[in-house]
Amino acid sequence: MNPEVLLSVRDLHVSIGAVEAVRGLSFDVRKGQVLAVVGESGAGKSLTARALLGMPPQQATVTGSVRMGPDELVGAPRSVRAALWGRQLALVPQDALSALSPVHRVSDQLAAAVRSVDGVSRKEARARAVSALEEVGIPADRTRAYPHEFSGGMRQRAVIAMALLHSPALVIADEPTTAQDPETQRRLLDLLTDRSEATGTTLVLITHDLPTVRDHADRVLVMYAGRLAEEGPVKEVFTRPRAPYTAGLLTSLPQPKAPFKGRGELRDQPQQTRRRRLPSIPGTPPNPTALPPGCAFAPRCPLADATRCATAHPEPETHNNRTVACHHWRDLPAHPAELFLESV
Repeated sequence: MNPEVLLSVRDLHVSIGAVEAVRGLSFDVRKGQVLAVVGESGAGKSLTARALLGMPPQQATVTGSVRMGPDELVGAPRSVRAALWGRQLALVPQDALSALSPVHRVSDQLAAAVRSVDGVSRKEARARAVSALEEVGIPADRTRAYPHEFSGGMRQRAVIAMALLHSPALVIADEPTTAQDPETQRRLLDLLTDRSEATGTTLVLITHDLPTVRDHADRVLVMYAGRLAEEGPVKEVFTRPRAPYTAGLLTSLPQPKAPFKGRGELRDQPQQTRRRRLPSIPGTPPNPTALPPGCAFAPRCPLADATRCATAHPEPETHNNRTVACHHWRDLPAHPAELFLESV
């Protein structure tokens, strides 16, 4: 494995009963980058996150490969996976209230996490827990509170602090700002990416929020119906998408009139997206129990044909640091958003 690749995913399949929710997903996560995984509800994002952690749902069947250095997580015994959790792999979950014990003080929960890995004294563990909570903006005099005494934003800060306690190599944040107001979302994501950068932690951000990707990620992986649609650097994907599905997602994204600030630079806004009414992708995502025989996006795609698209799913192709799965990716117009203007 390339030494710059921290996590390598190959031909990942995740099935719940007879339903295959993730279907042959392959990608790499490089050290130090922020990779965003996006797509509509039901795309398989959260199941992918659980598989990456080696924590799939109990009823799930996982095949393929998820390698972190020398360790294979798919099919590995619990002892191998448990040795990585907290130390090398950590999770920022959607629902912080469910992730925290309601009957223990927040600082005590972080202190227990410190002791479980490092075996230090109770006093030292508590001091490290308080310090970690202060680093995410929770005052020392509030750290002895119970989770229900925190606001939603403070609880999410607490689980971010817990995930970063041991400076793990990789943190997977699964919709980490769900149910937060926009200002709190922005602050939490700034905090998460800033703290990850400060600790040298690589971040996989599972989200459906495209402005979040634009402002906080280095690369983006677009999923549709359990498969990769497109993957590449955020700037390139946002300004020149190659997959029609990606173009449709970006067309429906409200854009400011001024240039927006992305991760580490200013990025120009595509002129074609400045419209009074936003186009949208027609139809709805397919039912995973009744997927079409060919490309799953074909029933909604303006470029779909009755031969290749209706009969064969496109295999991912990689060119110049971009990967796309579309039979017609070379046929997209100069401004791919034009594909969906008829829906306005």
